[in-house]
Amino acid sequence: MYVIFKYLITAALVVLISEVAKRNDRIGSFISSLPIITILTLIWLKMENVSNQKISNHAFYTFWFVIPTLPMFLVFPRLIQWVGFWTSIFVSILLTIFLFYLFQMILNRFDIHLFD
Repeated sequence: MYVIFKYLITAALVVLISEVAKRNDRIGSFISSLPIITILTLIWLKMENVSNQKISNHAFYTFWFVIPTLPMFLVFPRLIQWVGFWTSIFVSILLTIFLFYLFQMILNRFDIHLFD
């Protein structure tokens, strides 16, 4: 029952954000930029008695994983005007994968290993 509750709350947030975004793109974007899902994940982990170290690691790695995704939010709006939605999504995903790889190569030099 608890897992169903988690799914319902998490899904409701995604639906809420998309509904708000349909009506007001700026407020929808503002809400989706908040770390709501991350905070919910941290709460779910705590409620499931996951160790503080695991919870701390989740927050730490989330920070590093967000950085290479940010350029997508600049590229996608430009691409969609030129090549349409589906091509823009595809290119944005490829760009993000490439940036994850590049970012990991840079972080390895500082002994931060996201995928190891």
